[in-house]
Amino acid sequence: MKQVSKTILAAVATGCLLLSATGVTRAADSTSPIVIPIHNWSSQVVMAYVIGGIFESIGDNVEYVSADSQAVYESIRNGDVTISHEVWQSTFGKSFYNAMAKGGVIDAGTHEATTLEEMGVPTWVVEKGLCPGLPSWEALKDCHANFATPDSGGKGRWLEGPQSWHGDLMPERVAALGLSDKWVVKFAGGADALWAELASAKKEGRGTVIFNWTPNFTDADGFTFIEFPEYYDGCRKADGGDGKCGSPKGWLKKAANYKFPKSHPHAYTIFSQLSFTTEQIGQMAALVDVDKMDHKEAGKKWLADNEKIWKPWTQAGM
Repeated sequence: MKQVSKTILAAVATGCLLLSATGVTRAADSTSPIVIPIHNWSSQVVMAYVIGGIFESIGDNVEYVSADSQAVYESIRNGDVTISHEVWQSTFGKSFYNAMAKGGVIDAGTHEATTLEEMGVPTWVVEKGLCPGLPSWEALKDCHANFATPDSGGKGRWLEGPQSWHGDLMPERVAALGLSDKWVVKFAGGADALWAELASAKKEGRGTVIFNWTPNFTDADGFTFIEFPEYYDGCRKADGGDGKCGSPKGWLKKAANYKFPKSHPHAYTIFSQLSFTTEQIGQMAALVDVDKMDHKEAGKKWLADNEKIWKPWTQAGM
């Protein structure tokens, strides 16, 4: 008993252990920073500051770094980045699992929100009858003229996200569906360009086919995703398929470097337990894309307005 007491006292003196409310000791979080990646869509950036703010509330140090949304899993595996908090199944699932297979990346749990990343139209386009037959993809065979833009050469335009997100997935789909003679895919420079296109198309009353996702702030405005041939494993050209299939409805996971549970046990426990809903993630994005707040300030506001949601997570393991 004396030896145990001496051990605990020594550990407390060196800051290696903390005494929880249950009377059980646990290791204190390292003073080294938790490195959180910043990508190029609003919910991800705001959530980075939300999660970073939660970590800072328990006394941890946080560092934010710009990171490529595909290469980040290799950065996590190598220890240059600590976590990824928005792992979208459709876009990043393959990179995530490849990094896990190599070792160094762990699955830190799944958000309550489910996801879909797909081409679609603002719902008012359907209501105005600019492409009769939507949301079926086959309606695109006869309505391309209503979606032509100055840069589309007389064809209808699909405005994709940055090419770094999906590579040639959408051009391959257009070709596989036999739509290349009527439609062309263009790539936006970033998420802001997508939302600018939504706003200008609505103002001008013209059709737009645009890449979008849910959860997002557009859930509240009304957005209709196009229904393409059903997704199945191996249907994409990169996986040996014909490339006609649409995107899967999927999960939204969290990834972490394998050392994170040991270096920052309290923060990791919080990270593994936190789970955001579709509505909550949409709210984060709306603070920037609708209310025009700075990402960092949006994170602070969300934390201030939602203490009942996140503060219980900080008690996890205490």
